[in-house]
Amino acid sequence: MSAARMEKIWLQSYPPGVPAEIDPDVFPSLPAMLAHIIRQYGPKPAYSGFGQTLSFDDIDLLSGQFAAWLHSELKLPRGTRVALMMPNILPYPVCLFGTLRAGCTVVNCNPLYTAHELEHQLKDSGAEVIVILENFVHVLAEIRERVPVKHVVVLSMGDLLAPLKRLLVNLVVRHVKRLVPPYALTNTLALHEVLTKGRQHPVPCPDIDSADIAFLQYTGGTTGVSKGAMLTHRNIIANVMQARAWIDAKVVEGDEIIITALPLYHVFSLMANCLLYGSLGGLNVLIANPRDIPGFVKELKRHKFTAFTGVNTLFAALLRNKDFAGVDFSHLRIALGGGAAVQKSVAEHWCEVTGQPLIEAYGLTETSPAVSINPLQQQVFTGTIGLPLPSTELSIRDDSGREVELGAPGEICIRGPQVMQGYWQRPDETALVLGADGFLHTGDIGIMDAHGYVRIVDRKKEMILVSGFNVYPSEVEAAVASFPGVHEVAAISVPDERTGEAVKVFVVREDEGVTAEALVAHCHENLTGYKIPHQIEFRDDLPKSNVGKILRRKLREDELQKRAGSA
Repeated sequence: MSAARMEKIWLQSYPPGVPAEIDPDVFPSLPAMLAHIIRQYGPKPAYSGFGQTLSFDDIDLLSGQFAAWLHSELKLPRGTRVALMMPNILPYPVCLFGTLRAGCTVVNCNPLYTAHELEHQLKDSGAEVIVILENFVHVLAEIRERVPVKHVVVLSMGDLLAPLKRLLVNLVVRHVKRLVPPYALTNTLALHEVLTKGRQHPVPCPDIDSADIAFLQYTGGTTGVSKGAMLTHRNIIANVMQARAWIDAKVVEGDEIIITALPLYHVFSLMANCLLYGSLGGLNVLIANPRDIPGFVKELKRHKFTAFTGVNTLFAALLRNKDFAGVDFSHLRIALGGGAAVQKSVAEHWCEVTGQPLIEAYGLTETSPAVSINPLQQQVFTGTIGLPLPSTELSIRDDSGREVELGAPGEICIRGPQVMQGYWQRPDETALVLGADGFLHTGDIGIMDAHGYVRIVDRKKEMILVSGFNVYPSEVEAAVASFPGVHEVAAISVPDERTGEAVKVFVVREDEGVTAEALVAHCHENLTGYKIPHQIEFRDDLPKSNVGKILRRKLREDELQKRAGSA
């Protein structure tokens, strides 16, 4: 094994002031961290949505009431799973912190889940309580008798807003969507009833261990069945401290405003926005529907925001909006991209429009999630995922588990205090990714240079093998995306009699004049022959995950079904 690698060669490239190590035990639990935040920033604004703002003191009061209901009314033992199923609205942080303060485990659910997907997650986690937005009650109603949920808390989009604003918001929502009445479900309470009951009891102070599971955070299922990553209080606190150490020089405590468009039920936004910027006394501006780009841009114009997190597809959609350039970016200090690869063309356009670089980071659900990030001082897009965070070890290994030489591709393996305990009730799956040496095998192929910077090549399972040559889908996608008039692109492998596998790309066009012939000619100028797409299919849209990550797996499944149907 390379001695140079074990010496953490990336430390030589760390920005001034960033420590090599952090203390993951600075707080014994997330409720202890929250109590510290409230002592420091109590009256300051913490979350805003639909024109209403809750302070940290408000979060303390309301989450305490929710915790008291779980603890004293339901008498839930420590570690009971509580599912949260809602978009970015004010009740989310209340129920999130309330669940943690009661000593329970949060199970975040995507509100766009189908009944089948929700059933899998509720059964797998064993959640006994679900807090669900009324818009999605019909999904739960389909599976109510088949899941272990005993108590249902139903909330409306306007909950926790001022009376008139609540009335208006709820009228609009109920007008555009026919809702299943909550009484269609048994053991159901409205959120305001839960909080009223909670007021009658003291706020619980259970003995929470740092090794207790804070979140059962389900993987996106992009490579198979969705699994629950067991993230402990220590895992999450460590990741907050790691990220804070990286950004401290660029932030002002108590003076940060972060745009929270990515869903808080996703681990990226949960950690980076809710917890990291919460620990700084920052305000999270909650965007309930980021797909409404015109409405999103109008909301941006109302805030002097200092930070922005997103994924490549979100940044690209904003940049295409003609009003986005009119937003005030003069206070923006940090723009962070993650969740999927940031494309060079998008990063460069973002910098032109906002005056701030788009900093790329890398993480996984299984690592709470942050693993590496580029220096915030970096002005030029490099296409790397940056340097491993403090207290993080990163090893690039071949298929036999041996560390490869610098500059050679291999699987990215991670060890650090942010790495999960394992997958919930899946020791066999855990053993496949967590080695005896504590390193997590990510399934991502990467290359590390002599300065410790890492470049993602692609997912190990998504690599295309053309006549024995490795073709990485992301490289093909980057080439196609650079052609004018291409909006989105995804590359997958398809069977080929001559080469074994061939490259097929799916393209969404901004300009209908873009032809397959023009794209192939463009690829010939930018790619080696065997990497040239063998087939090009134009589509109106591409399947995406809940945060906008294009799902190659779904495209492969569709392709296999189509071929089976024509056989």
